[in-house]
Amino acid sequence: MGANNGLGLGFLVMTIQQKLEMFDDNEQRLIDTTYTKKVDVPLYVPKYEKPNIYELFDNLKTIKLIQKINQSNVSEDEKKFLIFAAYRHIVFNFSKIADYYAHSNSEMQQLMEQSALVIVDFDKAIEYGYVALNNQLSNQYLEEQSER
Repeated sequence: MGANNGLGLGFLVMTIQQKLEMFDDNEQRLIDTTYTKKVDVPLYVPKYEKPNIYELFDNLKTIKLIQKINQSNVSEDEKKFLIFAAYRHIVFNFSKIADYYAHSNSEMQQLMEQSALVIVDFDKAIEYGYVALNNQLSNQYLEEQSER
């Protein structure tokens, strides 16, 4: 298989050719094809059944890591820290979470919104601080555009 992972020289040449086509001949700069001004807002249509709560996440890696931490010889304070950090490895199934949200009572929905599991209200997202970075980036972009 070698260094090119079995993809062959044709794949490498094709990729280089595609990259070359992304250069503007007049200005000799890379044309940014990553972003578009088009905004497609996904329309969510809930399923008819509420999923089982255990379908919303996969915590197997977290459980295994916590077991290793508890069996380790590190201090108790270090174990606490590492256990908190282990929860970062939980994988959420957001399509199932959206279905669960759609079939939940208002208290559960509000808690899911506050946990940023779903964002249905842009103003609340700002209030909870979920889009603060977006505002910072937007302000920086507008400032840079006004300098041009």
